[in-house]
Amino acid sequence: MADTKSQGLVFPPANSKKRAEHDDMDNNDYVAAKKSMLLSSAAAAAWEDPAAALASARHEFGEHGGVNMSIEASATFTVMEPETLRKMFSGELGADRDFFIYSRHFNPTVLNLSRQMAALEGTEAAYCTSSGMSAISSVLLQLVSSGEHIVAARTVYGGTHALMSHFFPRACNITTTFVDISDLDMVRNAIEVGKTKVLYFEGMSNPTLTVANIPELSRIGHEKGVTVVVDNTFSPMVLSPVKLGADVVVHSISKFISGGADIIAGVVCGPASLVNSMMDLHQGSLMILGPTMNPKVAFELAERIPHLGLRMKEHCHRAMVYARRMKKMGLKVIYPGLDDHPQHELLKSMGNKDYGYGGLLCLDMGTEERANRLMNLLQNCTQFGFMAVSLGYYETLMSCSGSSTSSEMNDEEKALAGISPGLVRMSIGYIGTLEQRWSQFEKAISRMQDSGLLNNE
Repeated sequence: MADTKSQGLVFPPANSKKRAEHDDMDNNDYVAAKKSMLLSSAAAAAWEDPAAALASARHEFGEHGGVNMSIEASATFTVMEPETLRKMFSGELGADRDFFIYSRHFNPTVLNLSRQMAALEGTEAAYCTSSGMSAISSVLLQLVSSGEHIVAARTVYGGTHALMSHFFPRACNITTTFVDISDLDMVRNAIEVGKTKVLYFEGMSNPTLTVANIPELSRIGHEKGVTVVVDNTFSPMVLSPVKLGADVVVHSISKFISGGADIIAGVVCGPASLVNSMMDLHQGSLMILGPTMNPKVAFELAERIPHLGLRMKEHCHRAMVYARRMKKMGLKVIYPGLDDHPQHELLKSMGNKDYGYGGLLCLDMGTEERANRLMNLLQNCTQFGFMAVSLGYYETLMSCSGSSTSSEMNDEEKALAGISPGLVRMSIGYIGTLEQRWSQFEKAISRMQDSGLLNNE
C-alpha cells in the first residue's frame, strides 16, 4: 500500500491514541464529547446488524448544538498558527484530529457520511465519492497496477463492464477475465497467482439477480492472495459482504441509500489501510483523481441513512409479494426470494435477518417487443411505474436491461451473462398501497392478453 504519512491517518489504527487537545486551540468539553462518539474498534467488533451499527456510530451535532450536523461548505480551512500548516502537510495533524486543509482531501461533513457508511457495512473505514463509478474505478486503480489482472463476474453493471473490458486495457494495461461467478472452479482457475490482484463481483448481480456465494468466493480469493471487492448497490442492509468474508465494498449511493433519485454519489468501504492509501498525496487514486463529494450532498445523504432500513424492508416486502403473484399468473419472474431461484437458499443463509430478499425483480418477456409493450402499458396506461433506469426510488422504475443499462455489452456477452432481449428489470417502489399498485399491474397484463402479445412460454 502507498505511504499515508503526507495526509495523516483519517482512520487511525485501532490501537492508536489520539491526543486530547488540538495543537493550535484550547481543548474543551464539547470537542472531547464529540470525539468520544467516534465508532470505536470495540463497537465495530460487536457489529451484528446494520441498523444497530448505524445507531451506535458517532452522531455529529450542529455547530450551535443542533441535533443535525452543520454543513461545512468551505473549500479551504484556516488555522490559528502558521506552524500548524506545516504539521498538517507533513502528516503530523490530520482529519482524524479535526484538522482539515482543503475539501478535495477531506471535508468534515463528507467524513461524517463516510463514518456512517463504514458503520453500515461493518468496515474500519469508508470514503464517499462523487459517483458509484468513481468509487469503483478509484478502488480498482489503487489495487491493480499496469500489467496486472482482475477476475470479475460476467454479469455486472454495464458501466463497470465497459471500464474493465475497454477502458482499463487501453489506458492502464490492466486486463480482466470475466467468469460465471456461480462456477467456483471457473473462478479459481481464472485467478493467476501473482498477477491477479482483485476478484470483483456484485453481491446481487445487475440485472439478472444472481446471488454470489460471498463466503466461498472470499475464501478462494484469499487462498490465491487477491483482494475481494463486492459491489453491494443492489442489496444494502440485505447483505453485509465484509461480514461474510469480503475485503472491500463499493456502492452507488445514488440508488437505495439515497432513495430519492436526485443525487449521484458513491462510496468505498474497507480497511483503514486501504482508504488511507487512496488518499495518499502522491499515489492515492482518490487524492489524485479527485472524485470529490459536495458537502451539501453529504449532508442530505446523512439525513436519509437513518431510515434506510425501514425503506429497504418495504421495498423487499412488496417485491416478494409481487413476485409470488406474478409467478401465479404464469409470468417468467426472477426473484431471489422465490423458492425456485437457484440461489434462494444461499441468500437465505447469508442475508441479514428481517431485511428480505432485495427490492428488485425481473420479468423475462422473451422479446424486446413484448418487454417494451408491457412497460408502455405499465407507465402510460395504468400508472404502475416509470420507464427509467436506476433503482431504489419510492416509485417503481423499470427498464429493458439489454437495450439500456447493459447496452455496453455485445450480444455474445449479454448471452453469457444471461441477459435475454426481453428482460425487464423492476425496482419495486413503496408509494401508494400495495393492492393499489398490484391492481395497476393486473390491468396492464390484461391489456397484454387482450392484444395477444403475452407469451407465457
